[in-house]
Amino acid sequence: MPPLNRRARKPEPFWLDLITRWKTSGQSVAAFCAARGVSQASFYAWRKRLNSRGKAPIASAPPPPSFAAVRVVPGLPVEVVLPTGVVIRVPAGSDPAAVARLVAALGGEPC
Repeated sequence: MPPLNRRARKPEPFWLDLITRWKTSGQSVAAFCAARGVSQASFYAWRKRLNSRGKAPIASAPPPPSFAAVRVVPGLPVEVVLPTGVVIRVPAGSDPAAVARLVAALGGEPC
């Protein structure tokens, strides 16, 4: 009789769906796995297994960043929160082109 505390193995369709959702999430593997309570090691192992079988979802280009309208209050720093959770604080009145370059440079990757 197998031990009762042993986790049941998740089937291939579960991992295929999970990896597909990760590719469109814009999150790092660590953040995605932590939010869903799955092991990074299992994620990477399944991704490798599915890639070797030719079943892994096809990678697509990440969506371009989108910006929301903001109201700047003089004297307060402005915060830009990227989809990855990275927070950029810049002084109010900063050069918008410089801020845009900074956001583009950081892209979807965590620091």
